[in-house]
Amino acid sequence: MTAIAKAIVFGGAGFIGSHLLARLAKDSGYGRLYSVDIAKPRFEVPGVHYLTHDLREQIPADLCGEGPADIFNLAAVHTTPGHEDWEYYWTNLNGATHVCRFATATGAENIVFTSSISVYGPCEQAKDEDSALEPNSAYGRSKLLSEKVHRLWQEEDADRRRITVVRPAVIYGQYERGNFTRLARLLAKGRFVYPGRRDTIKACGYVEDLISSMLFMRQRNSAVVTYNFAYPDRYTTEQICAAFCQIAGYKSPKLLIPSWFMMLGAFGFEVLNAFGYRNTVNRPRIAKLLNSTNIVPKRLVEAGFPYGFDIKSSLQNWREKSTAADFD
Repeated sequence: MTAIAKAIVFGGAGFIGSHLLARLAKDSGYGRLYSVDIAKPRFEVPGVHYLTHDLREQIPADLCGEGPADIFNLAAVHTTPGHEDWEYYWTNLNGATHVCRFATATGAENIVFTSSISVYGPCEQAKDEDSALEPNSAYGRSKLLSEKVHRLWQEEDADRRRITVVRPAVIYGQYERGNFTRLARLLAKGRFVYPGRRDTIKACGYVEDLISSMLFMRQRNSAVVTYNFAYPDRYTTEQICAAFCQIAGYKSPKLLIPSWFMMLGAFGFEVLNAFGYRNTVNRPRIAKLLNSTNIVPKRLVEAGFPYGFDIKSSLQNWREKSTAADFD
């Protein structure tokens, strides 16, 4: 790999982007690091240049100074459900197009792009990188189209350009403020109940291992690499809860609410929402809890990626780093 003086992380203010910048600042050898985002950083990394730019707009070629950079494109509208369908396409496709145009204008030759396992759709049967792509949401479809935009950029100069596409599962860790953080809070208060079933498979992975995998697969890439990121063991909801309880000493949850009852309750909240009583509970969100994401990281395992953690050791690591709560 040709030595490049700087790296740019589009979407660097987010959870994954902030952890990526922290790793790059620690041991990447880059002289300059840039974060380009419209939000405030989840946590600030010393030495990083934080720039504000909306990727739905064209990116000035001189935004990060002169010369090429290694590019990491993490920017996206991703919360599902939570946005109108058009917002996923408008933001994610525009962002992919503008980042690739920026890469062309600046002479960049290497992009790492974070897609999503949503391109596979919900799946009870195991799926790997060779499985059919069947996204069932606007987010998943927008990510699949964004992958194609990045591949077109690589094909325009296939001898020099490289694209590494990672499809992460649910990612957790310090400052996540998402699914695993909410689960930890509910377990700590003894308020978690199993939504419909205990054996729902939820492909997941620790943020530190995700960052390691991105750098690992980028180094091995000579043209185009697409891989899933999750732990090889596809943990069930019950196993994830058991790991939290073992690490933090929480009481194990026992209660299970039938799926039909949850759907009926969600419909009631949808009716309230229609009458102006705003809330975030709806049937698509409940269905997301009930459906498995049984994703296999076949290419990562075949490449010999050395995972640093499993579910228990990662939660232990996260808890040791936390200050405000067990898992903050």
